[in-house]
Amino acid sequence: MAMIAAMDVVGNPSSVHAEGRAAKALVERAREQVAAALGADGADVIFTSGATEAAGLACLGRVVRCHAACHDALWVHDAAAEPGATHFAYPAAGSETGIMLRAGELAPAGDGMVQIVDAAQVFGKAPFAFNWSGAQMALVSGHKIGGPKGVGALVVRRGTELAAMMQGGGQEMGRRSGTENVVGIAGFGAAALAAQADLDAGVWAQVADLRDKLETGIEAAGDQPIFVGKDEARLPNTSCFIAPGWKGETQVMSMDLAGFAISAGSACSSGKVKESRVLRAMGFSGEEARSAVRVSLGPTTTHEDIERFVDAWGLAHRKFRERAAG
Repeated sequence: MAMIAAMDVVGNPSSVHAEGRAAKALVERAREQVAAALGADGADVIFTSGATEAAGLACLGRVVRCHAACHDALWVHDAAAEPGATHFAYPAAGSETGIMLRAGELAPAGDGMVQIVDAAQVFGKAPFAFNWSGAQMALVSGHKIGGPKGVGALVVRRGTELAAMMQGGGQEMGRRSGTENVVGIAGFGAAALAAQADLDAGVWAQVADLRDKLETGIEAAGDQPIFVGKDEARLPNTSCFIAPGWKGETQVMSMDLAGFAISAGSACSSGKVKESRVLRAMGFSGEEARSAVRVSLGPTTTHEDIERFVDAWGLAHRKFRERAAG
C-alpha cells in the first residue's frame, strides 16, 4: 500500500515546490522507519540500490579484511596483505548458514580502523541495534525483510569518513547523488515497520520452531545429514544442511521439480554454483561443502509446508541413494 500511495506522488524530492516536498516527506518518513527498526538515528541512514551498493560505498578507498561469511560485495575489496589501515567487515549473521555474530566477537576499533557490519540477514529477524553494536557502518537490503528489490541502505555513524560513490546533485547528504527511488524507499520503510512489529510479536520465534521441525524431519529421512551451526545461535529462518555425496546443485534441481525453491550457497553469486568458502573456512571438506543446501523459511511457512518438503526431500534422497548403490 505504501508503494501504491507513493506512485501518486509525482514530485522530485529535491524540488522545493509542494509536489517535491511531498515526495521528500515520504523519503524522510521511510528513513526514520528504517532507522527505528535498526536501532539507529535517521540522520545516519543513506539509501542505496541495495546491500551490494551499500558495501561498495562503505569500502570505497579502504583496505578491507573480511570475515569468511561476509557479503560477496565486501570480498571484492578484501586485501588483507596490503599495508595500511585495515577495516574489518563482519557478518551479523551468515547468509549461507544463518550463524549469528557472537557477543563480543566484534573487536574494539583501533586507530583509523572502521568496522563494517553486514546486517542484511539479521535485519528484522533477530534483535540488532546499530547504536549499540560498536560498528561504524552497517549495510542492509530491502528485499530481505519483504520490501521491494533494488533498495537498501548504508548506516554510517556520525564522524565516520565516507567518500561519495557518485557525484552530482548531492542527494543523500552528499554521499549518494541521484534522484531517490521514492516508491522503492517508501516500500522499504513500510517493510521495516512491519518487520519490527513481527519481531516484537514473536513471529520469528514461531519460524524457528518450524525450522527445528524441518531439521528433525530431514534427520529422519536422510543418511546422517549434517546440520551446520545447529548448536550455535542462528537466524530463525535458515537451515543449512549437508547430505554427504549428494551435490547441492542436484538437490536444488530435485526440489525445484517438486515445487520448492532452495539454494546451494548464496544468491549473491548470480546463479553460479560453487564450493562454499564459508563452509571450507569452518573446516568442512570440499565434498561436504559441495553437498550443502540452504533452506529459508518465513512467516507464511506452515506446518503442512514443512511436512510436504520433508516428504519430497526424503523421496529424492532415496532415489539418489538407489542410483549411487546401483
